[in-house]
Amino acid sequence: MPAAHPVTSATTRRVWTLAWPIILSNITVPLLGLVDTAVVGHLPESRYLAGVTLGAMLFSFLYWGFGFLRMGTTGLTSQAQGRDDATAVRNLLGQALVMAMVIGGSLIVFSRPLTALGLWLLDGSAEATAVAHDYAAIRFLSAPAVLANYAILGWFLGQQNSRVTLAILVLTNSVNIVLDLLFVVGLGMTSDGVAWATVIADYTALTLGLWLVRRQLAELGGTFHRERLWRLAAYRELLQVNGQLFLRTLGLLFALAFFTAQGASQGDVVVAANAVLLQFIMLTSHGLDGFAHAAEALTGRAIGRRDWAEFTAAVAATARFSLLTTAAAMLCFAIGGTALIALLTDLPAVREAAADYLPWMVLMPALAVWSYLLDGVFIGATATREMRNSVFAGLIVYLPAWWLLTGPLGLGNHGLWLAFLLFTLVRSVTLGGYYLRYRRTRWSPRAVGRK
Repeated sequence: MPAAHPVTSATTRRVWTLAWPIILSNITVPLLGLVDTAVVGHLPESRYLAGVTLGAMLFSFLYWGFGFLRMGTTGLTSQAQGRDDATAVRNLLGQALVMAMVIGGSLIVFSRPLTALGLWLLDGSAEATAVAHDYAAIRFLSAPAVLANYAILGWFLGQQNSRVTLAILVLTNSVNIVLDLLFVVGLGMTSDGVAWATVIADYTALTLGLWLVRRQLAELGGTFHRERLWRLAAYRELLQVNGQLFLRTLGLLFALAFFTAQGASQGDVVVAANAVLLQFIMLTSHGLDGFAHAAEALTGRAIGRRDWAEFTAAVAATARFSLLTTAAAMLCFAIGGTALIALLTDLPAVREAAADYLPWMVLMPALAVWSYLLDGVFIGATATREMRNSVFAGLIVYLPAWWLLTGPLGLGNHGLWLAFLLFTLVRSVTLGGYYLRYRRTRWSPRAVGRK
């Protein structure tokens, strides 16, 4: 058997080095949700658990919408590093942090109307909504810290340092869990204790992040241009990249919210079964996200260096890991899907319904893997307009397909799942089409001076 090409072999090792801290970090996230639920779930009134659940859901959607601060910073930083432009690496961090502070401060200023709108859309009970309002009033205080952490994580990942992600998330979740127990169990607080625990954990993580940034800057060359922080024109590239990512994220949020709403319209059993099966997607994403993040850092650096052999090796290596993860997930769901459903719910009707729709989840990873992988490639290339287009192309197919499959064809929730899979497929196919086109034009030795 011939030996692996040295570029490919080194890139394969680098992909795993970048991916495993992210995968491990992702695994810590559900643990925090489990502790939050267990702590609040033991309070004497169920309204606290319902209120914290509503509030946490509100912030999950809200902060997901500003995830562009992480993604855009990663792509631009990785390209600057590939060009050996340490000055640009420094200035990108400063600009990303300024954007995080401005957006975070604005979220605090407009927290009341945002809370009212978000909780109206989530449509909880009056008792739960009242608790969620109090919870949100506290949680909004950490908005600048959360968004600044996004920028810091993106900056480090762009420099191929994913262990910072692991360190920050482990610290955040550890502090949050300890303070949950202290405030709620030890001091007798309720939902406010859970909210304050999260706020303190977010600022603790920011403190660690800034300390790590200071260490990194001491070793980084280049010059920091302070005037670039105050000139709007200096933010043009960052705003263009992040603006497209924001629109792309809004499209994804709409697709998921629409799926949830249409499931809910079919009754409590169906919406519960769909919620259980969506956890399968979350499990798969824990692995695929790690390799997609590796693709962001590696392809961005290769594009910055105009090194197309390295670019090809990065895509090939991350694709191999992603496909192995996908095959493992499909096999796991096919063989152990019913057991996993039983682990997530003990309600017989929900178990039966989820098992009925399980085949869609067995198929989902094969369609979704390409959108995860290519999202990583396109973030590294800062080709965010194409990412936006893939989501909206998916929506153009998704909504008519849902109407046809659940209406005239009467397929019910099976039709909803099929429409959602078509949305995922169209995203993957659209990104794949762009990728093949750009490999012949922008991302090839012929593309001198072009991204």
